[in-house]
Amino acid sequence: MDDGKPTGPKAKWWSRPSAEGALPQGSGVPPARSDEVTAQLPPIADDPSAEAGPAPVPAGPAHALGDAAPAPAGPAPVPTDPAPAPADAVPTPHQGRPQPLHEPDAYSTPPYGGPGPWALAPPVQRPTPAHGTPMPPPAHRAPPQVQIPQQPHAQPHQSHHQPLPLPVPPPPSQGHAQAQAPGGPESSQWLRYDPWNAPGQQPLTQYGEPRKRRGRRAGLVAAGALALAACVLGGAVGAYIERNGGFTSVELPQADAEAGGRAPDSVAGIAASALPSVVTLHVSGSGEQGTGTGFVLDRQGHILTNNHVVQPASSSGEISVTFSGGQTARATLVGKDSGYDLAVVKVTGVSGLKPLPLGNSDSVQVGDPVVAIGAPFDLSNTVTSGIISAKQRPITAGGEKGDGSDISYVDALQTDAPINPGNSGGPLVDTRARVIGINSAIRAADSGTGLSGGQSGSIGLGFAIPINQGKRVAEELINTGKATHPVIGVSLDMEYAGDGARVGDKAADGGPAVTAGGPGAKAGIKPGDVITEVNGQRVHSGEELIVKIRAHRPGDRLELTLGRGGKERTMKLTLGSADGT
Repeated sequence: MDDGKPTGPKAKWWSRPSAEGALPQGSGVPPARSDEVTAQLPPIADDPSAEAGPAPVPAGPAHALGDAAPAPAGPAPVPTDPAPAPADAVPTPHQGRPQPLHEPDAYSTPPYGGPGPWALAPPVQRPTPAHGTPMPPPAHRAPPQVQIPQQPHAQPHQSHHQPLPLPVPPPPSQGHAQAQAPGGPESSQWLRYDPWNAPGQQPLTQYGEPRKRRGRRAGLVAAGALALAACVLGGAVGAYIERNGGFTSVELPQADAEAGGRAPDSVAGIAASALPSVVTLHVSGSGEQGTGTGFVLDRQGHILTNNHVVQPASSSGEISVTFSGGQTARATLVGKDSGYDLAVVKVTGVSGLKPLPLGNSDSVQVGDPVVAIGAPFDLSNTVTSGIISAKQRPITAGGEKGDGSDISYVDALQTDAPINPGNSGGPLVDTRARVIGINSAIRAADSGTGLSGGQSGSIGLGFAIPINQGKRVAEELINTGKATHPVIGVSLDMEYAGDGARVGDKAADGGPAVTAGGPGAKAGIKPGDVITEVNGQRVHSGEELIVKIRAHRPGDRLELTLGRGGKERTMKLTLGSADGT
């Protein structure tokens, strides 16, 4: 069972043959060098006589791995007259091809499954870069040609083959010499590989200098330059798009043109109808100047506005009128009344005047929509809209003189249409573009009430003189140059803090408080009486009584309710007349 196998101790498959040990007993095969190509030996015969004696070893120096003798300078001698094979020798298969020094392993020893347990450890190479690592090439020495000597006592069926020479490695470049072990032959790079040695001492895979990486470095530089160029180009394109809105023109959707007409009762329709009749006034004189609004009353050129608008030009000033179309004309003062805060001016030489129709302020209801037109802060043709917030609001404006002669008393219409300084004298029109009031005052946040002198903007509390009162006053101013005021012929105590209007004890000039023969005296009013109602409307102060009286014409009959000595009395009177200022 052990025929043809060594009888000595078995070497492990991963072990290396000792460079100093002797050949195993009974092998009959000289140790092979790893730098030689193994020659084919005759197959082991089944005849036990083949193991009768050891195979003769050729004379000469032993080729051991650890042999310190220097290698011969020339090739080893090759026998020129090999022993002829017997005539009856049986040829072996694959004659002429090299055969391994061992029989096939029946145990399939890993990792190869072929070599026996006494085979040399296969060369193992650690991974190296694909281009190799530079190494100093071996010196120029002729590689030795070694052959395996023939067995002198071969069996008849064994065949003899010529030994094969070792492959010659490529010659190294000039100037590089391979260091060799002292006293040993020049060996191949694979013989010097030790898989258990440090990585730095491993054999090298190829000769020559390392491959230069200029191509890779140049590629990195080119990639960086390309990225930089892309960034610059992208920034330029982005800046162009941001500044010019893109590479193509933008067309936004838009509705088709519509007809210019609007419903007559819309704000646009009302403004289109009323604006040609509204004018802007610029007044200067007496070291003062101001701006206001007015509207055309008739084709003769009469224009109605507020008294406080034309006040700077009352004596010797200038009034300039600018129409909505931009045409300008000089105007003259026809008449004014501070008690009603109304004035009339007239332009001449202007054709195509369009009078603004007048409505009826007594027909106005709270909540009716209205439109205010004027020139706030000299912004001509400004249109605002709102509603009637209240009626018969007793307001007073003026009083800068201190004697009360410039105070106006108005039973006003209240509106939330924005009214600002410059709107004074402008029309407040209804949905049919008819004038129902003359914008005169606002209630400002600083508790002011007039439109003159540093008032703040609108807070939604605007007041207009009812057109019924404005019409009467305007007619008197045009016809006579002055207006008349309705009176009851009594002087009021304006300091009275109670509810109602108290008749004073005496007049401001020291005369009697009830004018003899006047409407009040005829009705039986006495000093100290407190008037609480006019025509059934409650009166809370002297100002409210004046407002209620001036809302009527001279000659109108009124019913007054008053208190005297704790008793309430009712009396009727006919209003008298007094010239205005």
